[in-house]
Amino acid sequence: MSITEKIDGVAVATKASVYFDGKCVSHGIQFADGTKKSVGVILPAALTFNTGAPEIMEGVAGSCRVRLKGSDEWKTYGAGESFDVPANSSFDIEVSGEPYHYICHFG
Repeated sequence: MSITEKIDGVAVATKASVYFDGKCVSHGIQFADGTKKSVGVILPAALTFNTGAPEIMEGVAGSCRVRLKGSDEWKTYGAGESFDVPANSSFDIEVSGEPYHYICHFG
């Protein structure tokens, strides 16, 4: 997978969504066809996210370790890699060192 460096033709929510005391900050974007995504950064931390819709997390910079709900296995993902999270689920994510930049594709 190549790294997405630019997203054209979108409306951007100017107010950020701030989670976990500022350890994750994202901005929502919407395409003309109604498709929604978010673009954000996770600072060094160990966090748990819950999902409503299915998500694809695309790494843009940095790296993270991820454990999906129901799994004991941790997997590492870096820039240009992605992981899928089912709807109505959760995942643990650990970021150490440099921040993890991502695009979240909602399904």
